[in-house]
Amino acid sequence: MDASVSLSRLKEGNARFVAGRLQQAVTPEDRARLADGQKPFAIVLGCSDSRVPTEMVFDQGPGGLFVIRVAGNVVAPSQLGSIEFAVMQFATPLVVVLGHTRCGAINATLEQLVDGKDPPSPNIASITGRILPVIQPLVEAAPGEKDQQARTRLSELAVRANIRAAVNQLGQSSPLLKERVDKGLLRVIGAEYSLASGEVAFLD
Repeated sequence: MDASVSLSRLKEGNARFVAGRLQQAVTPEDRARLADGQKPFAIVLGCSDSRVPTEMVFDQGPGGLFVIRVAGNVVAPSQLGSIEFAVMQFATPLVVVLGHTRCGAINATLEQLVDGKDPPSPNIASITGRILPVIQPLVEAAPGEKDQQARTRLSELAVRANIRAAVNQLGQSSPLLKERVDKGLLRVIGAEYSLASGEVAFLD
């Protein structure tokens, strides 16, 4: 399976999810088959938000997706290593960075930048610290805009900027992934999930 086929499967699955026509069900036979190995057709680096259940969003059962979830869908060494492992172990041809609207990690970073509100712990700061350089230029381009409408718009822009930055980081920070991208064996793209509609918009 190449990346275009994998992407089509994700789009078709999301269309079923949006329409409320999920097809996936797990049988004892499925579990027995998967016990012997896996061959995921796509890797998804997504946010930990409980409202974004990755497999359901794409209507995929066990064995279809290799999913890594972390608040803010940030790229840290453990996430990068997990993606490299799946790419090398299973020759998975597609990586999707899946962000979503109204992301709490994005909003926490905006509170830090705009309101001067420090993260409540060093561990949370390790997440917002990866997002901060990405969205700081957006904040600097809109100084003093603190009303709700402006903050909502800033959050929307920040979510997409963070997705695109993660895509770029995956393509540039890992020689292993970059080599496969350059050879046409791997595609890395971004996508945004709408909490309101359930639709996934792919950000080519």
